[in-house]
Amino acid sequence: MNEFSWIFLAAVLLMTAVEIWLSFRQGRYVAAHRDEVPTAFKDQISLSAHQKAADYTVAKGKFKRSETLYSMVILLLWTLGGGLAVLYGAWSQLEMGPMLGGILFFLSFLLIGSLLELPYSYYKTFILEDKFGFNRQTPGLFFSDFIKQTVLMLVVGGLLIWVALWMMNSAGDYWWLYLWAAWMGFAVFMMWAYPAFIAPLFNKFTPLEDEQLQQRVENLLSRCGFKSQGIFVMDGSRRSGHGNAYFTGMGNNKRIVFFDTLLNTLNEDQIEAVLAHELGHFSRKHVVKNMFVMAGLSLLGLALLGWASGQTWFFEGLGANTESNAMALALFMLVIPVFLFFLHPLMTALSRKYEYEADDYAASVANADDLIAALVALYKENASTLTPDPLVSAVYDSHPPAALRIAHLQSGTA
Repeated sequence: MNEFSWIFLAAVLLMTAVEIWLSFRQGRYVAAHRDEVPTAFKDQISLSAHQKAADYTVAKGKFKRSETLYSMVILLLWTLGGGLAVLYGAWSQLEMGPMLGGILFFLSFLLIGSLLELPYSYYKTFILEDKFGFNRQTPGLFFSDFIKQTVLMLVVGGLLIWVALWMMNSAGDYWWLYLWAAWMGFAVFMMWAYPAFIAPLFNKFTPLEDEQLQQRVENLLSRCGFKSQGIFVMDGSRRSGHGNAYFTGMGNNKRIVFFDTLLNTLNEDQIEAVLAHELGHFSRKHVVKNMFVMAGLSLLGLALLGWASGQTWFFEGLGANTESNAMALALFMLVIPVFLFFLHPLMTALSRKYEYEADDYAASVANADDLIAALVALYKENASTLTPDPLVSAVYDSHPPAALRIAHLQSGTA
């Protein structure tokens, strides 16, 4: 171990300690407010629904703590424990060359990682979510999804790894800049292609059949100057009782998608208000702004990788006894989330700013009271706690707590 080993180990332990401390803090705070519905919600949320949300939040916290410790152990085994070195050595013995051997090494690393995550994913679906009445999946559907996701990961991942390794081997000292351009092009392409080619592999999308609701949606889109390729209903109820709505795609391939569970929860006025909020993200250019943030972080990350991949201490400090481009990619993929964790509060603050701006827009083109009613209904339907710990929420929650959003809407500033 070298100095970087100790820096990395300290960062991992600090991240894990902070996550577990915040989880315990959240559990205590939610449990302390379990027996009384907040005053602002007493007319809309029953005590039993409030207590269900509290119990669900506490249960998710216990699960997350276990998962966090498990992930820490796996991360340290891959790196300081020499797991990646062993895997790379096994492929090297086949003498396939740096390109093919590197691709197979990286794909096997991704596949093993997915298999290691599978028990927790299964438990979350069939124990945790089922306990609170949200799971609608069958084991057959669960494993079918897993197989599709794995095949997709291997095919798309294999292509991306080939491009990355080819550039690292052939594009000179500034390979990381060319790789960044290719990555951004791929990201834009996937935003365009996802709704038409990827999402239908997992869910069924049917045109909205409710003519009255469709007309209201189209009128709203017309008022907002927004054009899409259709309004679709997704069979979210096949997998979960949670409800949602979202926009997907870009350019001439944008779609509006409602979960069927959402349509069963909200009335037409509330659906229009939720849609207006989502339109607010496009009107305020949040998608474009997020793309610029992602582009900037990606550029910095790849520039850092370009530098670190030429440093012997980077490999030795993370348990690798071989310096190669494929190893550098795998190590960087494992290490960078640890250090990015400490940017969570900044990214959360930016996301919350966007949510308030989208609420402001919704209140200007729809009815703020309908959006408030929709938010309360969705919090109830999804068993989202109304009393999160403020510090925990500031670190993790991309959306402001319900009380703050509703107060903002009611203040008339929205």
